[in-house]
Amino acid sequence: MQPEKFYYDNKIVRNFGIATIVWGIIGMVVGLIVAIQLYSPAANLGNQYTTFGRVRPLHTNAVIFAFVGNAIFMGVYYSLQRLLKARMFSNILSNIHFWGWQLIIVSAVITLPLGLTTSHEYAELEWPIDIAIALIWVVFGINMFGTIFKRRERHLYVAIWFYIATFVTVAVLHIVNSFELPISGFKSYYLFAGVQDALVQWWYGHNAVAFFLTTPYLGMMYYFLPKMANRPVYSYKLSILHFWALIFIYIWAGPHHLLYTSLPGWAQSLGVAFSIMLIAPSWGGMINGLLTLRGAWDKVRDDVILKFMVVGLTAYGMATFEGPMLSLKQINAIGHFTDWIVAHVHVGALGWNGFLTFAILYWLIPRIYKTQLYSKKMASFHFWVGTLGILFYAIPMYWAGFTQGLMLKEFTPEGMLKYPNFLETTLRIIPMHVMRSIGGTLYLAGAIAMAYNLARTMMQGHLVSNEAAEAMPLEKVYVNHEGDIWHRVIERKPIRLLVLSLVVILIGTFIELMPTLTISSNIPTIASVKPYTPLELQGRDLYIREGCVNCHSQTVRPFRSETERYGEYSKAGEFVYDHPFLWGSKRTGPDLHREGGKYGDAWHYNHLMDPRLMSPGSIMPEYSWLINQSLDTTTTAAKINAMRKLGVPYAIGYENRANADLQKQAEGIANNLAKDRIKVTPDKEIVAIIAYLQRLGTDIKVNKTANN
Repeated sequence: MQPEKFYYDNKIVRNFGIATIVWGIIGMVVGLIVAIQLYSPAANLGNQYTTFGRVRPLHTNAVIFAFVGNAIFMGVYYSLQRLLKARMFSNILSNIHFWGWQLIIVSAVITLPLGLTTSHEYAELEWPIDIAIALIWVVFGINMFGTIFKRRERHLYVAIWFYIATFVTVAVLHIVNSFELPISGFKSYYLFAGVQDALVQWWYGHNAVAFFLTTPYLGMMYYFLPKMANRPVYSYKLSILHFWALIFIYIWAGPHHLLYTSLPGWAQSLGVAFSIMLIAPSWGGMINGLLTLRGAWDKVRDDVILKFMVVGLTAYGMATFEGPMLSLKQINAIGHFTDWIVAHVHVGALGWNGFLTFAILYWLIPRIYKTQLYSKKMASFHFWVGTLGILFYAIPMYWAGFTQGLMLKEFTPEGMLKYPNFLETTLRIIPMHVMRSIGGTLYLAGAIAMAYNLARTMMQGHLVSNEAAEAMPLEKVYVNHEGDIWHRVIERKPIRLLVLSLVVILIGTFIELMPTLTISSNIPTIASVKPYTPLELQGRDLYIREGCVNCHSQTVRPFRSETERYGEYSKAGEFVYDHPFLWGSKRTGPDLHREGGKYGDAWHYNHLMDPRLMSPGSIMPEYSWLINQSLDTTTTAAKINAMRKLGVPYAIGYENRANADLQKQAEGIANNLAKDRIKVTPDKEIVAIIAYLQRLGTDIKVNKTANN
């Protein structure tokens, strides 16, 4: 039998590599702008398209789907071909995948600043883009499995297990979390509401971290680290345990983002239990990676690429230890909604995803260009300035989170809140935010140095678009070798591996989601909770458009510190008409669930026009355009109809008179403002958002005397 000659496709790897570098720098620049906005409101530029609420999701989408996404595809396309000893299945599919993904990213860059958002964390893009993502993901899957089917290696290496699990799980997550009812070209409402929507979102959100930011990177770690160190993976058996335990346990952990909320207690407890168990497989992967370097530590000292890998794996270990710790209720009670979570997330993002990406780029680009890295000294500078950047970023944010968490819970000896005004905590941690932006600047400087270094590397070399290779064809009949373990049977069957991975992740999915989504008694209703009026519904959509949920939560947890500051804790039945839920994941400002009726209409008007007029020192941006822009009432009927289809009890035919009710309520608010010498016509957007804010939390009344 003669070896077969074929060619690896390096051009698609190069394309994804360049996209990784370009989008990475763009995403980091936007992130730096966002960081500065949190202590300098002027950085919002007084423009509705550049406010924190609109730019922050642009940053997260850019770094997750543009930077990390392109890095994943770069690493997968390079390693998959060599592990399978086969060229990618289809050049056409590879190009459709590349250009389709870039167009999706560009669509995010356009739509998010325009306020076209669903408000779901890490899933803000509207329904047409969701469909495009699904289609391009299928293209990627067909290309990957087509390559697997024409492989010249019998067994699938561990990296490919992680790629397969990533493909199938991300598909499930994206489809379920994108159950939306479109009402226009770029507006939709989620199928689920309130507690149900929150559970689906954080099942998706946590597992987007697991299966987009973690499992594909573990696959790349298993391929590139042994190549870089020129050593075999430490333990094959540990790889098996790591893979199956990780994908089974991870899918259960989402509810730990919703501790002390209105989510049923049993779901919260499951999330905590599986989050704690998650330490074992996560650290198993880290240990397997670090021990692969046993006997090669002298090489680590001299090889900057391996230094990136070691720090990246260490950051992964830190993040995957801290995540389970944050799921403990006692720690979560202090840390959740604070900057502690920001630090935790960025240790993983900057250290694990960022440093592994940099290492792979430094190793891969010279090889496909058949040259040496332009400057090892510049790469070393990148390593040290990037490491300092992570430290200057994370340590102040941990400090800020711990400071704010404790301040918000502190009482005086007399039993009064020591810091009743949320703004007091915001002002206290501003120096930490300044330090954070310095850390971000250092990290960005390193990335820019890398871009220059790699550009010069490409210029001095020549891309080998079609790299010649040869391998023996796959044997028609596989012969079991003595000593083969049971897992070899799975490794030889890609569809079997795909199906088993799907079954493993669906077990936790069904057990956690189905009771809450299908058993109505798990979400009790409250008779006094009524649907939003047409004006309030329009105002809620403006609240979503402006990204207010990025700074303000809408759920009061059952702590004395929160009920004293905000009011009665939130009940599940209060959110049954909320499509989508707006509980938030970070409190840059105070919780708003009990905001209704606390202040007059004039206060809200002035606060939106100039936040520092009503709250001296506030870092909230101005929203002056709301007074000039007219409310689009042509969408009211469509929104009422959509909500009725989703189960909101609007009367049949109400859509025909909804705008009349909207006008009447708007005139009432305009008249209230006129009493305070504020002239605004009822048709302006600011009237609608005031109506929504004044409605929040007013459906239930608590008799405090009776409670006492």
